[in-house]
Amino acid sequence: MTEESDAITVMVVDDHPIWREGVARDLTERGLTVVATAADAEAAVRIAFATRPRVVLMDLNLGASSGVRAIEGILGKLPETRILVLSASGEHSDVLEAVKAGANGYLLKSAGADELLAAVRRTAEGFPVFTPGLAGLVLGEYRRLAGEPGGTGGEAPVLTERETEVLRLVAKGLTARQIGERLVLSHRTVESHVQNTLRKLQLHNRAQLVRYAIERGLADG
Repeated sequence: MTEESDAITVMVVDDHPIWREGVARDLTERGLTVVATAADAEAAVRIAFATRPRVVLMDLNLGASSGVRAIEGILGKLPETRILVLSASGEHSDVLEAVKAGANGYLLKSAGADELLAAVRRTAEGFPVFTPGLAGLVLGEYRRLAGEPGGTGGEAPVLTERETEVLRLVAKGLTARQIGERLVLSHRTVESHVQNTLRKLQLHNRAQLVRYAIERGLADG
């Protein structure tokens, strides 16, 4: 039986047609399945919902539309989709805005083809992926927020044993259905544990949940 990681489906979103088709071609030649491309935020949300890619490779500057808007729209409909930003901008504000919207990672367009392929594969597995130098920025921002009133600092929220178990598997990149099969739980029960954990940790989406778990070593267990 083919492992899920061997069948990574990708959608490429970029408003420059030559760049968009070039990236799609490079990923296809390296064994990934590019199911769609899109040139703006509205098309990205609509096409993602129709094709349900495992990873969306997203530019932030989409002409008159916004990549951040597309990230929020896609995750609003497909919360288990992983989004990797591929942008020419290394501005801190752009990186943090994308991550807060739910992006799993952020790669600069200066990345080589092999680096991009590895990043897409890591993103598909549920791990945060950042161009060197940007990961520290993101973690620093999370630590700053954790120290603010209402942040995630102070006394750690108490998770139940089952919530911790589900969180560990979410951090490993498993879907709610896969977690349910492993723990002999219904898909709805798993989603309930995920939502309870998000609420307790004051996080907003699965991408933030994965980062929280990895920072605390839960993905290594």
